[in-house]
Amino acid sequence: MTLVMVHRDERDVAWLTLDRPDVRNAFNAELIADLAAAADALHAEPPRAVVLSGNGPSFSAGADLNWMRSAKDLSQAENLADAQATGAMFHALDTLPCAVIGRVHGHAMGGGVGLVAVCDMVVADVETVFGFSEVQLGIAPAVISPFVVRKIGRSHARALFVSGERFDATWAEHIGLVHMVVDAEDLDGMVDAVITKVLSAGPTAIAVAKRLPDVALAPMAQAREQTAAIIAELRAGAEAQEGMAAFLEKRTPRWAPGAP
Repeated sequence: MTLVMVHRDERDVAWLTLDRPDVRNAFNAELIADLAAAADALHAEPPRAVVLSGNGPSFSAGADLNWMRSAKDLSQAENLADAQATGAMFHALDTLPCAVIGRVHGHAMGGGVGLVAVCDMVVADVETVFGFSEVQLGIAPAVISPFVVRKIGRSHARALFVSGERFDATWAEHIGLVHMVVDAEDLDGMVDAVITKVLSAGPTAIAVAKRLPDVALAPMAQAREQTAAIIAELRAGAEAQEGMAAFLEKRTPRWAPGAP
C-alpha cells in the first residue's frame, strides 16, 4: 500500500493514515483501493480500535479533480464499476467490527466527509472546514450519501447537499457529524482519551453495540426479537461473565489495559 500508511501499535490499535499530503489527501483510484485493502485486512484480523486520519495539512479534500475529469474517457460500465468500488470501500470501513475513531483536521470535503461519516466517534480540530462541494462542480455526493444520511439525517443532508456550502466544526458537531471539537494542540490528546475509553470496554460488546442502532430501527416486532436474542447470547458469554466478575471483585477486566 503506497497511499495509506498502516500501523498497528502495541495496544492493538490500527492507525490508517491517508498519505497524499501534497493534494490534501484527495481520493484517486489508488487511494481508494489502498483504503479498501486496509479495511479488508482489518476485517480478517480485527484490532481493538481503528484511528482514521490524514497526513499533512488536511484530513481529506475529497475527490482528486484530475482523477474525476478522467472519467470522461471511461465507458458507462467502467464508470459504474469505479463508483461501486468506492462505495464498497466506504462499506468496508463502516462495518469494521471495532470502534473506528476519526482524527479530523484541516479540510474534510466531499468524500472526506464520507470518511468522517463511517467513523463511530470523531474528534475534530475546531478549525476544520467541512463541505459537500460536489454540486458546485456539476456532480452530487451520491456514493457517500447512504453513510452521511444515516449519520446526520435527511434534513441536514438535503440542505448541505444542495447548497454545497462549507461549514465549521461547531456546526458539524451540532448536526452529529462529529462528536468532540477541540483546539489543534488538544487533538491528539483527545483521540488518545477516546482510545483509552474504548480499550476499557469488551471488544465483543463493542462489535455488537455498534450494530444496535440499525437493529433497533427495524420494525418493532423484529427489533424486539433480535435485541432480546443479542443480549441473551452476550450475557451468557465468556466476555460478559469476565466483565461482571471484574466489576463485582473491583478489579480490571482481563481485556483492559493494566489488567493483571
